[in-house]
Amino acid sequence: MTLAAATNEHLASISNTLIYSSMAVYTLAFFAYIAEWLFGSRSKVARTAAALTPRAEAAKAPAVTVQQAGGTAVLERPKVVVRSASGARDVPDGPGAHGGDAQGDLYGRVAISLTVLAFLVELGGVVTRAASVERAPWGNMYEFNITFSTVAVGVYLGLLALKKNVRWLGLFLVTTVLLDLGLAVTVLYTASDQLVPALHSYWLYIHVSTAIFCGAVFYVGAVATVLYLFKDAYETKLQSGGRPGSFATSVLERLPASASLDKFSYRVNAAVFPLWTFTIIAGAIWAGDAWGRYWNWDPKETWSFITWIAYAGYLHARATAGWKGRKAAYLALLAFGCWLFNYYGVNIFVSGKHSYAGV
Repeated sequence: MTLAAATNEHLASISNTLIYSSMAVYTLAFFAYIAEWLFGSRSKVARTAAALTPRAEAAKAPAVTVQQAGGTAVLERPKVVVRSASGARDVPDGPGAHGGDAQGDLYGRVAISLTVLAFLVELGGVVTRAASVERAPWGNMYEFNITFSTVAVGVYLGLLALKKNVRWLGLFLVTTVLLDLGLAVTVLYTASDQLVPALHSYWLYIHVSTAIFCGAVFYVGAVATVLYLFKDAYETKLQSGGRPGSFATSVLERLPASASLDKFSYRVNAAVFPLWTFTIIAGAIWAGDAWGRYWNWDPKETWSFITWIAYAGYLHARATAGWKGRKAAYLALLAFGCWLFNYYGVNIFVSGKHSYAGV
């Protein structure tokens, strides 16, 4: 074995160790998120007070005094709107998983810190995997999975850094990341190897990186959409005089209002859709360079286009037909289902030109 081969093998071993280590840290973060939700569930009074805070602050807000020629004028403080959807119920966002409980909030902060640490360790695993194969780590499903989960967590942490109200996403994100990594290291693992000649192109960095990023953002939007459906059903039941179960009440009343979740999922899907369009165009250009044809109706190409149509239909319905709420949510989940099948189903169950290294 040459020195270069031995070095690459050693780097691959380090990468595997880092991926398993990140799974261990994600597991600790998972339990910390669970603790946040559990301690938050004990704080009924705090949750109720936090939910009423926006209205109370708006009621107590002083009037605005402005200077005018010859005197002053008093303007009324504008109302605080927590639900932007037309005709929506006037329901404020919930206080978050911690429910206003100080100990729950502490566990939540610990969970965020552990998530950051796990993200950095997993990122190290992705980078060392790339070093071991001396290329971008996107040559097979194992590499795609570990990169995708890293980017998904990075999107979540980026939204937190931008002060967005997405901390409620943490438990759901870490749970699916652990499932994704578990699948990667058990079923999808592929030893380090070089790419087939068709993939030796700078388009690999452009096309695949944008595809991974789009998938991560679509995933965040899909989680928000699922939670919207639950929260909307909960609010509808309350509005009609029903009494949801104690478990549903404890969980759902801490989430953002259904209209906030609906608006959030729409915004993230709309924001990333142009990049998904670019991903398909970049893939077509790469196919032209590699295979001499821009479009071959390969299964991966076909399902990428189906996913594009599904998201385009969702955005078009929201923009022109006025489809908001549950109808739009079902369309969004259908579109994400198309993306998931394109991600897993096509690579595992369907053979085509995009099938490399077994998976």
